[in-house]
Amino acid sequence: MVQLPVNFLDRMKEMLGEEFEKFLASYEEPRVAGLRVNRMKCSPEEIEKIAGPGIERIPWVENGFFVPEGIRMAQSPLYAAGVFYLQEPSAMTPASRLPIEAGERVLDLCAAPGGKATELAARLGGKGLLVANDISNSRAKALLHNLELFGAGNIFVTNEMPARLAEAFGEFFDKVLVDAPCSGEGMFRKDEAVIGTWTPDRPAYFANLQRDIVANAVRMLRPGGWMMYSTCTFAPEEDEGTISWLLGEFPRMHLMEMEGYEGFSCGNPKWGDGNPELSKCVRIWPHRMNGEGHFLALLRKDGAAIPRKEHTEQPGKNKKTPRGGKKAEHLGGSGIGRQEQKVLDEFLSMVSCKLPEGQLELRGGRVYLVQELPESVKGLHFLRNGLLLGELKKDRFEPSQPFAMALSAESFADCLNLSAQDARTDQFLRGETIPVFDGETKSDKGWKLVCTEGFALGWGKLVQGVLKNKYPAGWRRGQ
Repeated sequence: MVQLPVNFLDRMKEMLGEEFEKFLASYEEPRVAGLRVNRMKCSPEEIEKIAGPGIERIPWVENGFFVPEGIRMAQSPLYAAGVFYLQEPSAMTPASRLPIEAGERVLDLCAAPGGKATELAARLGGKGLLVANDISNSRAKALLHNLELFGAGNIFVTNEMPARLAEAFGEFFDKVLVDAPCSGEGMFRKDEAVIGTWTPDRPAYFANLQRDIVANAVRMLRPGGWMMYSTCTFAPEEDEGTISWLLGEFPRMHLMEMEGYEGFSCGNPKWGDGNPELSKCVRIWPHRMNGEGHFLALLRKDGAAIPRKEHTEQPGKNKKTPRGGKKAEHLGGSGIGRQEQKVLDEFLSMVSCKLPEGQLELRGGRVYLVQELPESVKGLHFLRNGLLLGELKKDRFEPSQPFAMALSAESFADCLNLSAQDARTDQFLRGETIPVFDGETKSDKGWKLVCTEGFALGWGKLVQGVLKNKYPAGWRRGQ
């Protein structure tokens, strides 16, 4: 039996009334696991065939699946290929209800570890820009890893306070997602350790923090733009209370209806300032749905949406200088050696797919496909701008792991495509050298994109029938 705090139970009994016993009984049910398909790489229909029996569709998330207890999807090579992300079903909901269109500028303000950011990136489909931020450097690194694992290239991953971002990105974004830090009451069943951190004053503490975060989020939202606010708590002051405050402070912001589901519950105006509009919010209760507790509010900023052509910077303008380095040189421009250009062109000629939007940039010997950003971002602490393609050496180009993850067996000229059951697949993921047999690759030497079931895992270099493993040490599986 989960031991819940007495003060928490007293408040929930007051909130839920006759439903309280059903709510309490839900804590005796096992936690619910899920996976969300990366639609940049695979369709929901394909994953049903590949993953085999056991997974079941989540009815309110188009590309989400329930994963039965005992099935270890994290051990699947498809997980290492970025084909899906493991995520609690209710937590998939906010990103699924924010209307994203390819080519837009999108901000995930509190993005680590990346569950929602990876979905936003997938829906952009390599067009436009995703800025993914977390104030913790270690969590931002995990965020970057998950985005690169997913094959996202049109990214700007930052490690900044929201106020600092708002200074750089005033009314810049078409869509903003704020999955706010909260007291975590909705995760008590999923992670009992969260219970130990809860105190009666935690909701008030987080409500104050949330108001600062959403205020800065509104500053970054364009006229006509949409914002999703979400938490994983039941506390009224963090949910309807924070939205009541936001609507009062920012008259240009209005609550919007979102795509419904039979298990969703409406927000309760009485738990805010009484504004009837609060009923447009959505609450997910664990005794009403097959998921943990969540709260969502979809808002829109007054004003006509600005046409894309009117707020897209012209190529080559407003470029920033990379933090901590000299001004970058554009490939093909002055300072780029003819031999370096030739080596890079030869490698890129093997790529048949369209890469994410951006332009090539050389920085410290590394080649990036970077995003256009305003001059105001100069000085921000960022971990990555765009897609790292690889490193130019004196007479060769060495492709990067993020570049591999943005490709597939169909998009690179010479691949080693292994089945998920092939022992060499697991050996490759552990960082071992593996044998390659005649006919498995187009040529008997050079760089190979190693894939499983057509999905990229990483790079290897073939020499005399042996593939030298280039899978990064930090990505490798334990022995």
